[in-house]
Amino acid sequence: MLEKSHAYSGFAVRDLAAAKDFYTQLLGLSVDQTPMGLTLHLAGGLDVFVYQKPDHQPATYTILNFPVEDVEATVDYLANKGVVFEHYDGMPSAQDEKGILRGKAAGMGPDIAWFKDLDGNIFSIHSL
Repeated sequence: MLEKSHAYSGFAVRDLAAAKDFYTQLLGLSVDQTPMGLTLHLAGGLDVFVYQKPDHQPATYTILNFPVEDVEATVDYLANKGVVFEHYDGMPSAQDEKGILRGKAAGMGPDIAWFKDLDGNIFSIHSL
């Protein structure tokens, strides 16, 4: 029944205007404002819906992943724009000083780094 549905994902933020600035100015995403919230236009024709929820509580897991060609260059670029990368205890491999878990070198998957938006939603960038 749902196999032909064009499903999409969504998540909440406390302040749509601040979120729109973060996603457009810091992350460089294309964003449309709708009466119900924001639509983030991602590569490949994918959209994610962002809605306002004043009592929003962020998830404790990654809600949006961005595969990139060069994790280190992307971390440097975003860090220079003010994005702070997370450091987590108990990871299967140590993260470097930039917050990048070097999964490829450890034979444990992609290189990956995590950051949060203004409302604590966790995003990642990882190698292709």
